[in-house]
Amino acid sequence: MKKNIYVRFSLLICLVSASTIISACGSAKTQPTDVELLNSIEKAFVNVVKQSKPAIVSVVALRQEDGKNRRQEGSGFVFRKDGYILTNEHVVRNATTIKIQLFDGTEFDAELDGRIDRNTDIAVLKIDAEKEFPVLPLANSDEVQVGQFAIAIGNPFQLDYTVTIGTVSGKGRSFLPDIGLVRYQDFIQTDAWINIGNSGGPLLNIHGEVIGVNSLIRRPDNTPATDAVRAGAGFAISSNLVEKIGTQLIANGRIIRGFLGIGMGEVPEGIRVRSVLKNMPAHLAGLQRDDIIIKYNGKQVKNTDEFKMWIADSPIGKNSKITVLRNGHERMFNVTIAEMPALHAGRPVDEPDSVAWKRLGLTVRKLEKGDFERYTYLTEEDRGVIVDRVRENSPIPRGTLIVAVNGQEINTVQELEALLQKQQQELEQLILDVKSGHGTEKITMQLKP
Repeated sequence: MKKNIYVRFSLLICLVSASTIISACGSAKTQPTDVELLNSIEKAFVNVVKQSKPAIVSVVALRQEDGKNRRQEGSGFVFRKDGYILTNEHVVRNATTIKIQLFDGTEFDAELDGRIDRNTDIAVLKIDAEKEFPVLPLANSDEVQVGQFAIAIGNPFQLDYTVTIGTVSGKGRSFLPDIGLVRYQDFIQTDAWINIGNSGGPLLNIHGEVIGVNSLIRRPDNTPATDAVRAGAGFAISSNLVEKIGTQLIANGRIIRGFLGIGMGEVPEGIRVRSVLKNMPAHLAGLQRDDIIIKYNGKQVKNTDEFKMWIADSPIGKNSKITVLRNGHERMFNVTIAEMPALHAGRPVDEPDSVAWKRLGLTVRKLEKGDFERYTYLTEEDRGVIVDRVRENSPIPRGTLIVAVNGQEINTVQELEALLQKQQQELEQLILDVKSGHGTEKITMQLKP
């Protein structure tokens, strides 16, 4: 009996051993070799490039400078089938003519129509054809991981459709200072080689999705690169920020941002107010230099980038609560958020050549769809023109809706200009029906000769 048990046990061990050997041999045969692994990775990159190239474009912008035509080259990509293209604002800045070339060599004249945002360096172009264009999908940049592959495709040094591969080296980078212009930054850092001409082109993941728009490179000494350089980290605007700005530019033609009117710097407790602009929301609410902002509408303030985004997205004309530390004590202020002035938004600030500016000290623009979303006091039934710029100490704040002048309804800029032109010799003052954060009221304006 013992012998039979011994024989059966020995046989079981042999079967297990044989099974293990066979399994090991089978695994060895199914395991890919190093070359096979590399070949698989290589094919993945090749496939991403093949499927992406038809949606990537070359951008050539011409502008007048010192009486000469200056040529600025960059890249871009189609992100809507009806011909909307994303690129960098600095590629098309002050352009008089913009040419787009597709992968198949087809050329188009591109329309800009003011769809630019200097604060984020994003611009939207439009080309038209009786067909749908191939597009690149946008990834969720919040899910991008440091260390993952990154693929840059663009046109550096007129070398069309150059492909470089690297990794995501960092996320959430911001280093450009606010110098008059307020910057909103969320850069993805990459070691994929990019250079002059890559600006506006896509930074892709291995699924062919855009994780960022290549925007700039940095020199080893940590200064922005303006000429061709051999080394430097590359930075792409995150796809989530690009999608947000691009969508608003298409819908509204411009970005309407909230504005507080302070200079700021980070400190351990929150944000220190370094300066306060006169007659701006912070000044009017009572904020002072060296106040430390610790809360915004009840949310803890952690860094300047996040805080600037909160202000920018705040409804115009709405009261926001700002809690500060002043001399060690907490104080709360009600601040009425205003629209960002043209200077800080990167728009032209030359003195306008309009009758409204000369006689009333203000400029107006047409009422747009986005205004109903950003100005809390407007409804979709409202009609009129929006005050876009005012002289200092004007009785009418920016963002005010002018509904009527001397009882005559005003629906367009041209109507206001025509009325002022017609009556500029006959009247010394006008009565404006307006709507703003203060409600509906009548304001008497003295006309300048």
